[in-house]
Amino acid sequence: MKILGKKRVPSLIGALVGAIAGYLYYYFIGCVTGSCAITSNPFNSSIYGLVMGYLLVSVFDNK
Repeated sequence: MKILGKKRVPSLIGALVGAIAGYLYYYFIGCVTGSCAITSNPFNSSIYGLVMGYLLVSVFDNK
């Protein structure tokens, strides 16, 4: 249960929001031709958003 400690909750929420934002980016903007490495696949786009959301929140979370 240490992974869900109070210190990591904001970063995990940021990762979840990032994954949702990545999927929404794929859905609404995406890549029509399929030649884009990140935005042509919903899984890749969601994983990229997840990582970026986690990193962004963890940089500003100075506890």
